Amino acid sequence: MDVARRLLQRARERNERRLLVLSGEATATRERAGELLAALDLPAEEVTCVGPDPADRTRCESLGYDQTASLLGTTRSLVVLDCHGRCEPNDLARLVGAVDGGGLFVLLTPPLERWEQRRDAFDQQLAVAPFETSEVTGLFRRRLVETLRQHSGVALVDVDAGTVERDAVDGPPPHEPPPPVVPERHRFPREAYERCLTGDQVDALAAFETLCDPPSAVVVEANRGRGKSAVAGFAGASLALGGADVLVTAPQYRNARTLMRHAGSLLDGTSVTAKPRLLETDDGRLEYRRPTEALEQLDEYDVVVVDEAAALPVPFLAATLACDRVAYVTTTHGYEGAGRGFTVRFDSRLEASRHERTDRQLTTPVRYAPGDPVEVWSFRALALDARPPVASVVSGATPSSVCYRELTGEQLLEDEALLREVFGLLVLAHYRTEPNDLARLLDAPNVSVHALFEGRHPVTVALLAREGSLDAGMRASVYEGSRIRGNLVPDVLMSQLRDEQAGALVGDRVMRIATHDAVRSRGLGSHLLGELSRDDADWVGVGYGATPRLVRFWRRNGFLPVHLSTTRNRRSGEHSAVMLQPRSDAGEALCERHRKWFRRRLPGMLADSLRDVDPDVICELSAAVPAASLNLTPWEWRHAAAVAAGPGIFEMSPRPIRQLAMRALTGGPSRSGRPPVALSVDEKRLLVARTLQLRPREAVADELGYHSEAAAMRALGAAVRKLVEAYGPRSTRAELDRFE
Repeated sequence: MDVARRLLQRARERNERRLLVLSGEATATRERAGELLAALDLPAEEVTCVGPDPADRTRCESLGYDQTASLLGTTRSLVVLDCHGRCEPNDLARLVGAVDGGGLFVLLTPPLERWEQRRDAFDQQLAVAPFETSEVTGLFRRRLVETLRQHSGVALVDVDAGTVERDAVDGPPPHEPPPPVVPERHRFPREAYERCLTGDQVDALAAFETLCDPPSAVVVEANRGRGKSAVAGFAGASLALGGADVLVTAPQYRNARTLMRHAGSLLDGTSVTAKPRLLETDDGRLEYRRPTEALEQLDEYDVVVVDEAAALPVPFLAATLACDRVAYVTTTHGYEGAGRGFTVRFDSRLEASRHERTDRQLTTPVRYAPGDPVEVWSFRALALDARPPVASVVSGATPSSVCYRELTGEQLLEDEALLREVFGLLVLAHYRTEPNDLARLLDAPNVSVHALFEGRHPVTVALLAREGSLDAGMRASVYEGSRIRGNLVPDVLMSQLRDEQAGALVGDRVMRIATHDAVRSRGLGSHLLGELSRDDADWVGVGYGATPRLVRFWRRNGFLPVHLSTTRNRRSGEHSAVMLQPRSDAGEALCERHRKWFRRRLPGMLADSLRDVDPDVICELSAAVPAASLNLTPWEWRHAAAVAAGPGIFEMSPRPIRQLAMRALTGGPSRSGRPPVALSVDEKRLLVARTLQLRPREAVADELGYHSEAAAMRALGAAVRKLVEAYGPRSTRAELDRFE
């Protein structure tokens, strides 16, 4: 109790946070935590306990492990996390962010020297079938314990022995930043600037003023706790007061709640109508909409503000550039795992746009002092600030200069610099790499790490997940409707595509592949895929949000399409493709039958669930499946010829034109074995959008850039003529000649 009181007092004196670890058997640590709550006597609304029910509910808010996301954007004076039942990195990251300056974060843990050997509910998640929980390594917890014993601001108490293993050591005194100063000239209300807590926030708010002059774009990046969402809220409210209609969007409303709350606080006392997710002034409004709704109604707003932009797919962000005034607010490091991937992937799109761009970075914390020891600890323990190698040490990398290595969890744990560079590459490449992925990298028995090195530094990294080898009982269960974690490809093949035996084979799914930004487009990703030859795998597969560029990449590397999801992936915003590369005779048979099934069902899907998929994606996928057959009657050939060159109407009988389009897109040879018909990119897009996806004429003309509906239909007729001439019997020549 004395240690806890001293920690809390010191945290308050320095406006920092402190961390207290109570280690020992579960019952003893929970009892001591109850005594701690009573001794500190903090208001119940300022205390949250996560895990099994605390001894006294009246002294705290009690949350289950699955409720930690509810604390995002909130603050507490004391947070207790019971790690006996589950120690999940994402929970640690979320909860440490909820502790306010002058507050205390308390962990209840098993005995530290034995924690690595304990298995909990999170370990059960890492042990995907057919692996057992006992095969999880526990390396992440070894790393966690090491950081707890090394960092300042952390106290360790052995509850079983009744001893203080380590009292918290204070770091250097915090540096007090200068107070914010309201600029002499400003376009936003003075009160908005007066609400800023740091000079960083003032600078960022001033940057938002550029949105008054279209076309303009603002990018604001910061670590957690820097007040970027608050500034965006002040800016959004200021723009609404000035008469603008402001659209706010984010992955979920909880991500934008802080922004909306601060906007409402600035508008409080003005003539404003407040509704859930909507603030209306006399002249303007500020409204939250989900990403899908936002794109549909983009033209109804003057300004778009995207909060947590790094957690949204690049195609969505690119679509928002249709608005003349747009702002992107994003986390550099944090529990969403955003990293620098946002700017790396989106920069080129933004730079190519017509918008005048302004960037700001916020570095000064607003909820605790700079250099807060608990933040320093969390960044190290969870690798939140992991970065790839600096560009200068890898800039010369080529396929001929790099060497291939498979890395074990032990090797990564023993080399902190290597771990941070490998994880940094993954964070850079994928917008939702998160703290849980660090544990998966170190502990999961089905995950392996593969890399290309330029000297001592990784330049390309791939994570493989071993899938399949499922017993008959499990295969039957999945076939009959059960879901199976961590086996994406077998799950799709068995449950959705009705191939029960697919789960018996063994495969490696590429979970992530990342190449350093300084050496992209040199073939390093393809080179690494070529090194992934494991003798015991029947296939190597991948599932990803399909874009034309990505489909081409995987096709070039020998991967063949077997599935395209009927709905858009919530994270990528795209329809997900599954592609396989066979590595055995059994894998070859699996891949071939699913390619054929995919080609047979694709036309029907295109007219329904895949109607809005990018035609270029369909063209790329179609080129990698077996050639479609033709089975047209003499009347259907006459109809196709009439559509191609005369008075025929496609809508009168779509079937023959659809068959011809699929034959051409799948590379079917022309009559008498001549080469496949040569179609331009525009002709392929037109055939997909109008004849296969059955999009309306007017929409097709508009989306594909034809100046009129009639022009689009003339182009369609010309494309169909090529197909009729290439694939039709000789009798169709006479039919075409009648219209010359």
